[in-house]
Amino acid sequence: MDCMIPRPRALERIGKVFSVHPIAALLGPRQCGKTTLARMIAERELSTYFDLENPVDVRRLSAPMSVLGELAGLAVIDEVQRRPELFELLRVLVDRPANQTRFLLLGSASPYLAKGISESLAGRVGFVDLSGFDLGEVGGENRARLWLRGGFPRSFLANDESASMAWRDDFTRTFLERDIPQLGISIPSETLRRFWTMIAHYHGEVWNASQLARSLGVSENTSRRYLDILAGAYMIRILPPWFENIRKRQVKAPKIYVRDSGILHALLQLRTHADLQSHPKLGASWEGFALEQVIGAFESRDAYFWATHAGAELDLLLRVAGKRYGFEFKYADAPSGSRSMHVAIENLGLEHLWVIYPGREEYRLEDKISVIPVDSIKSVARVIVSPES
Repeated sequence: MDCMIPRPRALERIGKVFSVHPIAALLGPRQCGKTTLARMIAERELSTYFDLENPVDVRRLSAPMSVLGELAGLAVIDEVQRRPELFELLRVLVDRPANQTRFLLLGSASPYLAKGISESLAGRVGFVDLSGFDLGEVGGENRARLWLRGGFPRSFLANDESASMAWRDDFTRTFLERDIPQLGISIPSETLRRFWTMIAHYHGEVWNASQLARSLGVSENTSRRYLDILAGAYMIRILPPWFENIRKRQVKAPKIYVRDSGILHALLQLRTHADLQSHPKLGASWEGFALEQVIGAFESRDAYFWATHAGAELDLLLRVAGKRYGFEFKYADAPSGSRSMHVAIENLGLEHLWVIYPGREEYRLEDKISVIPVDSIKSVARVIVSPES
């Protein structure tokens, strides 16, 4: 179904990785479209495809050195985290002087969980992160649908809201009962479900390990481990704090978000826009949705939030080419400036601060503060990341 919506930017990023490295790792949550994208690439050239969830392909790789060593062109290995011993083998293969094979690895676990991919393949692999659909792919006219249903292709493209919610409910169950154990993690699925649901209720808030641990009846270290597992499987975003010596007491704990807005709404049992509009997490849901659009548009790993104990805060701080840019997310018809924004601009030395809102008009509040619709994030990112274009 996800092939109905083209994803040229992801294809371009994979091409750039292959121009530098013999191995590209396409990483992201399950069911976000990695396999469809890989098959599109494989159709363009001589290629061999291995799906490590397919028993036939697993048997084909029973002697991996012999099989992979004889290949030419492109070799795609799907769900590679299931065979971490392949990483050392791939290092040997691509280091051969006569190697002509490129490898596209697909994984639904971060290098933190798929142990060995970073260490074994250092200098030989480039990473491309893929999430669900974003606004640049589905178009601004589908913004409300994307926000409610999230970016997972089968959820976004479902025939109606009931079918979309049913898919997300099935996805969370399968993720907890099958995918997590396949990573070698032994946590009762119901325990992790309770924790994930608690995270949904704390979505957009500063991480409080002791509070969540008490609610779940576990230690703080255990609650942090649960958080790291969900983050490593691309379900949770841990947004680190930015702090520096500015003579202010600053918040030094991270913020936590459910990365996909549709999964957040499923965990909170918000089935329709009416449910969402009347829920206390409406503003936080918008914040998380818009935040993911910004980080995705800038393709940034250098993302933070900033807050002081005196009350000043900034929802998102990005560093691009040595400069700092700020973003605030407001679910309001006509956002205005605030003292907190001025404090952030002054204390953090921001080049500019954008307020992202659900309206349609762009307008400037002050010299360094602009209000823009979430649909305009892509154009802002293009100007900042590639000013020559």
